[in-house]
Amino acid sequence: MMKIAFVGVGKMGLPMATHLRSAGHAVAAFDPGPAAQQRARQAGLEVAESFEAAAADAEVIVSSLSNDAVLLAVADQIAARSRGRCSWIDTSTVSVAASASAAERVAEAGVPHLRATVSGNASMAEAAQLTVMASGPRELYAALLPLLACWGPRQFYLGDAEQARLMKLVINLMIAHTTAALSEALTLGRKGGLEWSDLWAVISESAVASPIVKAKGRQLVDRDFSPTFTVEQMRKDLHLIMEAGTQLGAPLPLTSQVAAQQSAADEAGFGAEDYAAVIKLAEQAAGLPIDRT
Repeated sequence: MMKIAFVGVGKMGLPMATHLRSAGHAVAAFDPGPAAQQRARQAGLEVAESFEAAAADAEVIVSSLSNDAVLLAVADQIAARSRGRCSWIDTSTVSVAASASAAERVAEAGVPHLRATVSGNASMAEAAQLTVMASGPRELYAALLPLLACWGPRQFYLGDAEQARLMKLVINLMIAHTTAALSEALTLGRKGGLEWSDLWAVISESAVASPIVKAKGRQLVDRDFSPTFTVEQMRKDLHLIMEAGTQLGAPLPLTSQVAAQQSAADEAGFGAEDYAAVIKLAEQAAGLPIDRT
């Protein structure tokens, strides 16, 4: 059993923290949001009143954070208070540059650090079906692998630095592109008279039926655009992807168009809906109704 401080118990962090507790670990959760704190208590987690209280005697700190600024703030807190007494696993989707800076800050304080990004949505997190992509010291990965395995059946070690961050951006690039392609394909089909339900039935059993297409089909066949990941969140990730492309000298012309499409969906009032709302944006442009099939 390990003593774990889990920082950030939102949609993804909360089920990940509860899986660690279910595996027999002592988990103290911290989140600055009152609503997140309440949900964590309802899930049966011990909720600390501060980061310091959660991390006081932790052997491992795990974090699931919203952006670069919060990541760097948490890195500074860990570096200032832990001084090599614990290890840090961060699961956030952040920029490669911010991740490298955070790693440098905790390394100076002697804190071993593993980047462990995850692929999957909140439902997959609840079902312990996430794919974990890890980078950092190999020996740390080996030591903490039992914790990572609590979140899903597949774990990949990718290297000793920021490879996990970049891999997450690669995956999210393809997810964003897939939904952009669906927006045009479904609109073309509807415009030509194909039934919405028939489109999904065939696409979901065709050569293009990837796991993400099938998952979206189960939800969208009923025109359900409730968010698994919002337009606003996808815009943030696409910004990180475009930033990485610029830094690495990798032209991303198609991704630039996909990012513009997500921005247009936000401006059209779909920002809080599922990122698949770009389908409705394409339907509107084609003169199709978006409130029925």
